Amino acid sequence: MTMPTIEIRNWNNEKVGTRDLPEEVFGVPYKEQLIHEAVRHHLAAVRSGTHKTKVRSEVSGSGRKPFRQKGTGRARQGGGRPGIHRHGGTIHGPVPRDYSFKMNRKEKKIALRSALSRKVAQGELLLLSDMNLEEAKTGSLARTITGLGVDGRALLVDSLDNLNLVLASRNHPRMGVADASNVSVYDIVNAKWVVISEQALDRLTEVLSK
Repeated sequence: MTMPTIEIRNWNNEKVGTRDLPEEVFGVPYKEQLIHEAVRHHLAAVRSGTHKTKVRSEVSGSGRKPFRQKGTGRARQGGGRPGIHRHGGTIHGPVPRDYSFKMNRKEKKIALRSALSRKVAQGELLLLSDMNLEEAKTGSLARTITGLGVDGRALLVDSLDNLNLVLASRNHPRMGVADASNVSVYDIVNAKWVVISEQALDRLTEVLSK
């Protein structure tokens, strides 16, 4: 397998150079099952898990036995709050819980390398010399991104310290910003295009090469 090479462009979509991408990060095989697990892990971790229904001990009403146990010809009843009654408690209803599950760091890194390699192979990773903006204008950034040939949802990978980029992209429904140190597999696969700065590429390569 040859080392992948990518063009370096600027905001005006002008080619300003080329760069060889490390094969161990951007040239690995596509591992669909591992990527699937990484996406599940991310979505499970962000679930609030705050759903709750009231059981019989929590609904209003008396726990007094409505009539005697025997001799009435009716089915025995222990109170007015069991789930078989109207306004009774819910039986086996949802309770607050943590949906997250463990996925080790090595698996996460392999999945992220695989997802990035897929983007490179499909020509959907765009490398910019830098991602500095003169002003935090959403419309201006959207036109610039379109001018780069990016259509559909785009993930802009730089640094969250790039305040103009963060502010300009946060109101756009098809743009998201991720820090190079914390980008996730879900971020990558949830976007059609990955636009990354050289500085962010250096940081991402450093993290994934360890």
